[in-house]
Amino acid sequence: MTEVLKETNFGFLGKKKAGKVRDIYEPSTDSGQGSLIFISTDRHSSFDRIIAHIPHKGQVLNQVSAWWFEQTKDIVPNHVLAVPDPNVTVGKKMRTIPIEAVVRGYLTGVTDTAIWTRYSKGERSFGDIKLPDGMKKNQRLATPVFDPTTKEEKHDRILSVDELISEGFVTKELFELVKQTALSLFAKGQEIAAGRGLILVDTKYEFGMNEKDELVLIDEIHTPDSSRYWQLRSYEEHIAAGEEPEYFDKEFLRLWFKEHCDPYKDAVLPAAPEELVEEMSRRYIQMYEQITGEKFIAGEEPMIPRMEQNLKQYAI
Repeated sequence: MTEVLKETNFGFLGKKKAGKVRDIYEPSTDSGQGSLIFISTDRHSSFDRIIAHIPHKGQVLNQVSAWWFEQTKDIVPNHVLAVPDPNVTVGKKMRTIPIEAVVRGYLTGVTDTAIWTRYSKGERSFGDIKLPDGMKKNQRLATPVFDPTTKEEKHDRILSVDELISEGFVTKELFELVKQTALSLFAKGQEIAAGRGLILVDTKYEFGMNEKDELVLIDEIHTPDSSRYWQLRSYEEHIAAGEEPEYFDKEFLRLWFKEHCDPYKDAVLPAAPEELVEEMSRRYIQMYEQITGEKFIAGEEPMIPRMEQNLKQYAI
């Protein structure tokens, strides 16, 4: 049976912060710009909690992101210092810019912050773009929309440019730089994705500033978790038939939990069915291969000893 990486506890790497999917270590003890070690686990998060562990998911996310960082480094420098293990990225620590740079290329989505949800409620202005009446769900936008949110502990908010500036999230100059860089990354992402038979529908970027006050891309880029992808070959046909586009779908696992428990309130959740977990894993691997054009090769198991060996050089 394939091993899953649920968590790590590498005391030799320093202080750990556990995110939803990644364990982040800060091995540097200096007060300047140190490094961070990002370990992508196989945790799968929905309903603000972990609902399953998906074999190979962490490796896929880490390696897809590393691939995209390499493809886009001509647009903006990134934080990557090394990828010493299939599940690990070592990045330079930056001063984080507290906004999520969301870019949307299509009128879609079902959450409260999704552009289709807001459009269907009558909203027409998104950033500096005003959309016409009469547009349909999943329609391509004439121009991609830069639609940032705040990045806060409690709840991310959608604010206007003036509000982001007046509340001190960014300066006007930095906002414009982030916006133009995000739109350039998205254009490059859409171009490359199209060559792989994919539509990059929307995504989010995170940025930081280095010691020279230069903009740097951090976190992750164009992964199946941070981005929405549709299959290009069937898009027109599905839209013409009034159907949803063919997409990389994680929703089936969420729906199973909603049908079998109350995932927001139940203290203990049932285990996800093995066949659904295997199908989710297969889909992540398929996305890796379609995006990168490379065959997926699973990292050696057992995983923890392998990672310890590969991370020895970063011991504090």
